[in-house]
Amino acid sequence: MKISVIVPVFNEEKYISATLDSIINQNFDDYEVIVVDDGSSDNTLKIVEDKFLNSSIPHKIIHQKNSGVSMARNRGIEESTGEYIVFVDGDDYILTNHLSQLYNPEYDFSLIQMVKKENDCLSDVHVYEADEIDCIDFIKQELEMKIPFNFVQLSFKSDIIKNNNLKYRHDISYGEDTDFALRALFYGNKIKISNEITYYYLQHHESLINTSKLKRFDYISVLEDLAEFFRENNRPDLVQLINESRIPKAIFGNMNYFFYNDYDYDEVIEKMKEMDLFNKLSNFKGDKKFSFKIKLFLFNPKLYYIMWKKFKNSI
Repeated sequence: MKISVIVPVFNEEKYISATLDSIINQNFDDYEVIVVDDGSSDNTLKIVEDKFLNSSIPHKIIHQKNSGVSMARNRGIEESTGEYIVFVDGDDYILTNHLSQLYNPEYDFSLIQMVKKENDCLSDVHVYEADEIDCIDFIKQELEMKIPFNFVQLSFKSDIIKNNNLKYRHDISYGEDTDFALRALFYGNKIKISNEITYYYLQHHESLINTSKLKRFDYISVLEDLAEFFRENNRPDLVQLINESRIPKAIFGNMNYFFYNDYDYDEVIEKMKEMDLFNKLSNFKGDKKFSFKIKLFLFNPKLYYIMWKKFKNSI
């Protein structure tokens, strides 16, 4: 089997039919579909079973008690037999050339372009000038936030995942996908790049609610664990990028997200103090404009908040 497509689902009855149609109707041969139902309480499992009744695509339908999306993806990895692994979420869809763009057997990873779709609005796409990139260079660009990136854009060589016992963390609810992808990329050589847009990430009310939590700050501890991973693997340059760039940007970006969505100021600040995020913010080294914003906030958080609410992203 060339590719295993892993689809974790949980109460996706509104979307899963279209998602599976897009996976089944690929212009690509020799792939399997592994659907892991994570204890759905609606009609998701029935829809999935019916969808494959008249399909010749090799598939596995696994039903497990509700354990979270990470455990569902990990179960899919265990059941996979493909040379490469591709992930598709149960409320998104892919174009017919998605797998053909992602199958490049001379590379450890391949990458396509993804757009976020909310109603009729589409996000911008980062266009790459080269058709391949070293994995370490890609990791550096991600840590510097020079590129937008989502793990579903990649095909992963199965041997890299299984030989290094890589799994999605199930003890966290935010950032586990980026953590998994960056660890996997660390063990690879090169990424084949296509600027074809083949993945559509659908943003809807339910998905926005699921990410609107102070738990977004938990991503900081994920990054710190990732820094320790790079330290253990003798890459102090990547550790430095995490501590001096990625962590401060993640703190500041999530903080402003909370302000934008009218979270209680005192609650946000208290959480930041609890996690020692003020000190971690002060470690930033880089762009002078961004550095000025951080210094303004650290000098007087309440004043920054008042100004930010008045002028939004202009400061």
